[in-house]
Amino acid sequence: MRFTCEQRLDNGVLEREFTLGEIPGVLWTPGSTPAPLILISHNGGLHKREPRLVARARHYAAKYGYAAAAIDAPGHGDRPRSAADEQARADLRRAVQAGEPLDEILDAFILPLVEKAVPEWRATLDALLSLPEIDGPVGYNGMTATGIRLALVEPRISASVFFGQGFVPHTLREEARQVTIPLQFLMQWDDEGMERQPTLDLFDAFGTKEKTLHANLGGHAGTPWFEVDDAARFFARHLK
Repeated sequence: MRFTCEQRLDNGVLEREFTLGEIPGVLWTPGSTPAPLILISHNGGLHKREPRLVARARHYAAKYGYAAAAIDAPGHGDRPRSAADEQARADLRRAVQAGEPLDEILDAFILPLVEKAVPEWRATLDALLSLPEIDGPVGYNGMTATGIRLALVEPRISASVFFGQGFVPHTLREEARQVTIPLQFLMQWDDEGMERQPTLDLFDAFGTKEKTLHANLGGHAGTPWFEVDDAARFFARHLK
């Protein structure tokens, strides 16, 4: 892991960009360390510097004393996009707008993304936990599809907060039945791109004995800010 630039924010949080091989990322650490770690994953199409993601990471570090890290998934953010990546995104947008079945498109777009992103998250986790300013345990906050697979293969993740309005292929919905770590599941009741019932069915499918559903009125990007604090309290029960 190589740090490429850093800045100390007014609240004492140290924000550093890094690269790990081809993986670009950002690490936020609080003034008091070592700290538990939260991995913050963006949903499909977004960037590790997406403003809402950055605001969450800085808040976790400044107010609650967590370290937080985000990386650009393959084909996202500062990483190159292939023609196949662009076509898959275009197909997904068209199908959502037309109200067409999504299963085949999700298998073609989301599954390959997850299969590439999960090993990168695990390699990033190896590097982060070798730093003296970071200590376990580890939480995950973000894209549900990636989070399901990570929860199954990465024993160092102790608890997760998933954004339920993301697209999850059938294969990963089946894998959700094997997820046993504590989780908090967020959904937007009026999400313009996702029907309610598949999201509720996915929550029901998770195999964990400790799961909580938070449903809020509003569209896809309207998750209330207070959910960030609720997530921090959830992590406090499991990471501290």
